[in-house]
Amino acid sequence: MARDAPSAGALRGAPVRADLSVAAATVWRMAARTKSTKDRPSYRCTECGWTTAKWLGRCPECQAWGTVEEYGAPAVRTTAAGRVSAAALPIGQVDGRQAEARATGVDELDRVLGGGLVPGAVVLLAGEPGVGKSTLLLDVAAKAASAAHPTLYVTGEESASQVRLRADRIGALHDHLYLAAETDLSAVLGHLDAVKPSLLVLDSVQTVASPEIDGAPGGMAQVREVAGALIRASKERGMATLLVGHVTKDGAIAGPRLLEHLVDVVLQFEGDRHARLRLVRGVKNRYGATDEVGCFELHDEGITGLADPSGLFLTRRAEPVPGTCLTVTLEGRRPLVAEVQALTVDSQIPSPRRTTSGLETSRVSMMLAVLEQRGRISALGKRDIYSATVGGVRLSEPAADLAIALALASAASDTPLPKNLVAIGEVGLAGEVRRVTGVQRRLAEAHRLGFTHALVPSDPGKVPAGMRVLEVADMGEALSVLPRRRRAAAPAGGTPGAD
Repeated sequence: MARDAPSAGALRGAPVRADLSVAAATVWRMAARTKSTKDRPSYRCTECGWTTAKWLGRCPECQAWGTVEEYGAPAVRTTAAGRVSAAALPIGQVDGRQAEARATGVDELDRVLGGGLVPGAVVLLAGEPGVGKSTLLLDVAAKAASAAHPTLYVTGEESASQVRLRADRIGALHDHLYLAAETDLSAVLGHLDAVKPSLLVLDSVQTVASPEIDGAPGGMAQVREVAGALIRASKERGMATLLVGHVTKDGAIAGPRLLEHLVDVVLQFEGDRHARLRLVRGVKNRYGATDEVGCFELHDEGITGLADPSGLFLTRRAEPVPGTCLTVTLEGRRPLVAEVQALTVDSQIPSPRRTTSGLETSRVSMMLAVLEQRGRISALGKRDIYSATVGGVRLSEPAADLAIALALASAASDTPLPKNLVAIGEVGLAGEVRRVTGVQRRLAEAHRLGFTHALVPSDPGKVPAGMRVLEVADMGEALSVLPRRRRAAAPAGGTPGAD
């Protein structure tokens, strides 16, 4: 009976063992919960990198649809030091001649690129359908081939015979220009091994797919893989590459935003299909400035550069016409003289029409409000108003405000502005005329084309010899150039521009 009775020490240890078991179970449950949390998949937006714990159809950070993808928890790994491809050198000993730009033979494109194509550079040219991207790059490829540089033109949208017909039309035939129609990435890389070109043109990056990646051509994964493979091939071979890119209905480049980060240069090809003018703007350029614009003219025989495109935006007349005013806009660093036209007629409907072409509707509406309130022109609110530019040029910078306001005032009063007059300046809601950038360059371009008078804000700087410049501080002084308004204001001796 004494053997069966528990000892005092055993009785004292029983609660301790029970407490240890409870503590071990608690630790085990916490470890299991932590492990399951770490193993739980996360979701990340491929556009902006935003992460979340659950899948969403639209990224709340960048508002992109279908970009949230699952990815596992990153494993902690250690990368050992490996063999280097080339020893690091002081930056002063690196040979920079290997990265010197080579002219393409198209002066307007070289202007935007910063002198030409750099060996190993990858350029993305994006634009709307039918704007002339393929025609321009086929001309660039032919000019590169004529300089004894092997050039490979790969098309994924047309057949080889269709590209040959365009080459016949624009005169882009040469023995060093090779043509292939492929939509498989491995086949494109095989052509690179066979031809060994110094320039590759791919039309377009959204039509080529890799068999190693799931998804249809043009998808995010496919575009990322194709662009990455071609960029690696360009850097290894020292081969310049021109990629054609599609755009969405909003005008943005189709595909992942990563594509624009990977390439060296991004160019935007703009133009109205009903007009001859085409503009190439630099959006990103690792080898030059992005404030240059190339001007081209698209015609039946192909596309040609325009060193002096101002003539496309003007209408030459013997006598001035009411409702027209000239201004000088800056496209990049290049000043262009453009014409603004306005027409006002009696409205037949309760809500008068406001129609614009080549101008921002909001800026035209703002100029109408300023003219009515500050210029004392009360007849504009009840009339149909049409405003447009000449030659398909688009004026969006504030420096065209003064020309828009004067064209509207001239149309409303049916009196023409003086001949050979240009107007430059931004108009505020208080009616003041503000200064803009590059006034001296604008005046020099206007003087070169034969214009003798200019309306500008105060302190324009150096004025070209032989050009008369009138500095205006507000819309009242600017409207005084209208002949009828000047005659009406003279007898009363009041403020110029008052009715």
